[in-house]
Amino acid sequence: MTLFIALFCGISFGIGLTISQMVNPNKVLNFLDITGNWDPSLVLVMFSALTLFIPVYHKIIKNKPKPTFTNAFSLPSKITIDYPLLFGASIFGIGWGISGICPGPALVNMTQGSPKIIVFILLMLIGMNIPKYVNMLLSRLNK
Repeated sequence: MTLFIALFCGISFGIGLTISQMVNPNKVLNFLDITGNWDPSLVLVMFSALTLFIPVYHKIIKNKPKPTFTNAFSLPSKITIDYPLLFGASIFGIGWGISGICPGPALVNMTQGSPKIIVFILLMLIGMNIPKYVNMLLSRLNK
């Protein structure tokens, strides 16, 4: 049942990204270009999402002792803002600003078979694993 719910949520998310055109890198780049050919339409997407999420969160989710379809909420244990978080967020933002693509829309765009998207996903997977190897190397050097 958990896998079915995850699949349903992923498909719903992909449909939402497609309808809002967030899978279109040019749409995202035009939204980020506030001094040039700015396209403010993604503000409506964000506003719509928050308008739905905030009341649902405060009325339903926040007061629940446990989730409906699993035993516990999966929340991060680390709550401090540190250098790795800021560095990773900066790299993510720079990559998004350069390409107009982030991981969710990239996975949706993968269904089109675009070589650009496939290369993006491969590089994204490599980038996601770099910190693990850097940390291993640093821990060996510090011994």
